[in-house]
Amino acid sequence: MFTRALQMPVNNEYTFFLWGARQTGKSTLLRKMYPEALRFDLLKSDLFVLFTQNPKIFREQVLAHSKNQLVIVDEIQKVPALLDEVHFLIEEHGYTFGLCGSSARKVKRGQANLLGGRAAKFEMFGMTFFELSQTSEWQSKNMFLKYLNRGNLPSHLNIQNSELFMKGYVEDYLKEEIAQEALTRNLGAFSEFLRIAAIADTELVQYTNIARECMVSSPTVKGYYQILVDTLLGSFVKPFTLRPQRTTTLMEKFYFKNVGIVNFLAKRKDLEFGGALFGKAFENWVYHELSAYLSYQKRFEEVFHWRTKSGVEVDFIVGECLAAIEVKGAEIATSQHLKGLRSFANEYPETKHKICVCIADQDRLTEDGIRILGIQSFVSKMWAGELF
Repeated sequence: MFTRALQMPVNNEYTFFLWGARQTGKSTLLRKMYPEALRFDLLKSDLFVLFTQNPKIFREQVLAHSKNQLVIVDEIQKVPALLDEVHFLIEEHGYTFGLCGSSARKVKRGQANLLGGRAAKFEMFGMTFFELSQTSEWQSKNMFLKYLNRGNLPSHLNIQNSELFMKGYVEDYLKEEIAQEALTRNLGAFSEFLRIAAIADTELVQYTNIARECMVSSPTVKGYYQILVDTLLGSFVKPFTLRPQRTTTLMEKFYFKNVGIVNFLAKRKDLEFGGALFGKAFENWVYHELSAYLSYQKRFEEVFHWRTKSGVEVDFIVGECLAAIEVKGAEIATSQHLKGLRSFANEYPETKHKICVCIADQDRLTEDGIRILGIQSFVSKMWAGELF
């Protein structure tokens, strides 16, 4: 059992939603934090059928228990009608709820009650390397490589046939999240889209090119990407436009939230330091670690990317020039590797922190203030609040 970095409310302090992709550890965390809570797991077919047919029974079962007891509803998106009952029980009887799910898409699409600001919202990410490295077992570069190959789902980290389990994960996603919720009529095209989107992970999104390969329209591809966002499998990174220039691109990039999914779909096997595909997986990891840090620490800065039309780029810009972060899958960051950071700093001299993350064993600080950090150093310093 690893200690998760996400800080949740104490006992029944207030009502909250906890969203997160499948198997990120949401239910495990809630059981650990709230062992005395009243629980309803909508993955149980009997409860699902009962509450779908008659949501009033849910209300009656909750009212039979003390209002001082937190009520947890797992997979709330499966029966959105329960949210009206939750709303009533909060307003009229003072109950507090922990509402857990893997997708708000069905809830939003059905115009279900999202409690109108009466509930805090949290997101659980897959395991961060910061969380893993709190144990001595995971503090080596070899263990980081294992993590990068297997992905960040807790259940996949210590199993031998992780590729086989990832195959089952993707198939269950297509069957349960996509087919059962009727998110798309053409499951074959969506499956092909997943493969192509994985190959294009970390890159600028070229809707027309992807549509051509999937043999669907560009609007359909945009809809497919939105499904990935809504089911918490990935997210867009917008271009940095604080002072937009004609020379900078306005295209978005897309990142899957689990590099293990990317490895499986793109048929990457046995990533090694310095390999051809290592750099893309490494960049995906930095985005994952950065996103989890900002979310868990309740830092509300958005993450952007910056790229000129001539190809000079910085992978991540945090907030309005709070930090510029370049990712290089090399042991030594050369002057060429730092070209993007220096170009951005010239354009935006107010940039507070310039960071290059690589796989070096020793940290460096250049004369113009660029911090060059290795894997463990980047993780420990960022989560300690020492970088920005």
